[in-house]
Amino acid sequence: MWFRRDLRLSDNAALYHALRSCREVVCGFVFDTAILKNLPKADRRVEFIRESLAELARDLAEHGGSLVVRHGLAEEELPRLARDLGVQAVFANRDDEPFAVERDAQVFGGLANSGISFHAHKDRAVFERDEVLTQAGQSFSVFTPYKRAWLAKLDDFYLKPYPVERYLDALVQAPEALRGAVPTLADLGFEKTNLSELEIPTGASGGAQLFEEFFDKRIDRYHETRDFPGVRGPSYLGIHLRFGTVSIRELAGVAHQLTHSGANQGAAVWLSELIWRDFFFQILAHHPEVAAGKSFRPEYDKIIWHHGKHADGLFDAWREARTGYPLVDAAMAQIKHTGYMHNRLRMVVASFLCKDLGLDWRRGEAYFEQQLNDFEFSSNNGNWQWASGSGCDAQPWFRIFNPVTQSERFDPEGKFIRRYLPQLAKLSDASIHAPWLATPVELEAAGVRLGETYPRPIVDHAQARERTLERYAVVKEQQAGGKANGPRKK
Repeated sequence: MWFRRDLRLSDNAALYHALRSCREVVCGFVFDTAILKNLPKADRRVEFIRESLAELARDLAEHGGSLVVRHGLAEEELPRLARDLGVQAVFANRDDEPFAVERDAQVFGGLANSGISFHAHKDRAVFERDEVLTQAGQSFSVFTPYKRAWLAKLDDFYLKPYPVERYLDALVQAPEALRGAVPTLADLGFEKTNLSELEIPTGASGGAQLFEEFFDKRIDRYHETRDFPGVRGPSYLGIHLRFGTVSIRELAGVAHQLTHSGANQGAAVWLSELIWRDFFFQILAHHPEVAAGKSFRPEYDKIIWHHGKHADGLFDAWREARTGYPLVDAAMAQIKHTGYMHNRLRMVVASFLCKDLGLDWRRGEAYFEQQLNDFEFSSNNGNWQWASGSGCDAQPWFRIFNPVTQSERFDPEGKFIRRYLPQLAKLSDASIHAPWLATPVELEAAGVRLGETYPRPIVDHAQARERTLERYAVVKEQQAGGKANGPRKK
């Protein structure tokens, strides 16, 4: 069993099929240097994986198994480990991200050369690839009809957990010469992060803890609290979904049951968020060109984004929380310090980058890929294209978030801003959203010196809005001329 982004025993599709199909099952994991080499030396995701693997190894040992961990190129290490173990088959859960597809093809070839079969199973989505299609047999490009079809197809069969526990007797330990402790961060060439300081629980136990807390305390009101970053409303399960320390079937099953048994509006809205995740998975599967930096709607590739040294300076101000717009800066401080950003704020800062600063959405997409603990290629790409207008079911190109209005509406008391921008903490609730409008007396009383302790706005929103409408005129012209016919043709 080759563990990847599925670091749990419970309800694990590939592990279940391996245990049922084979008399003896040995488990392995590869820290792939093709991935690790591009990461900063202090990366919370690497630490999360390492700690989750340590728990997984303990869980396997309790049931008579072991976890062999290798460090190197997966296409070399995995076939070599399979040969060293003398196995007949390798089981894994599917991963449709571009890098993973290419890697798995190379691993498959290496295994095939040694006469070893490779079996891949669905585990990270409720429905994947071609399981939910239009009546014409095409992929969906609009979320609402996809959601209707998703819910219509859903039944207990798709949510039923795999009874892994019944077959754990098939687990065996690897030969002693191949065993070893899970590598430390230092062994991998990495440094410890602030993961524990942030109290992000790791492993399957951490995922269960967060889900239980969300289920017991917050899911009923999720529809009311989810847009307010100063409130503890979300589940915070994103990183656990990313690395498979929770089961998507379990989460969707509980949300679906609550929705239908008690008309729980909070659970219904949260289930909709999980369906968005499947939606973006199928977009990537059917439109792999988005992984090459292409807009889902090709007419948007005609846009000429602001570029050059001035644009680079604007981008630096955005990522370093120096835009002069408190909600934007607080959000960017949050992602830099924690690796997390509230969903409402992801929309706000993305809109600001594209439509206030006039910068290419791909720059923001790449930065989020570096920073987000819960980074998923399909969701990150889909959400950035949504914000820019170029994606499937995207907001209209002429819809431009006002960062001050968003701040006043979703952080009315400035709780979130004060948490991440303490230099503004003494401003009144009325002034904290737009400090440049505060009186000199109020600024002095709050200890705020614009241009020194906190920057002035780097753009005027009203003027930026007009420039954006001009920049997007090329899209308007193509749409008016009937040249925009939706997504690219395959």
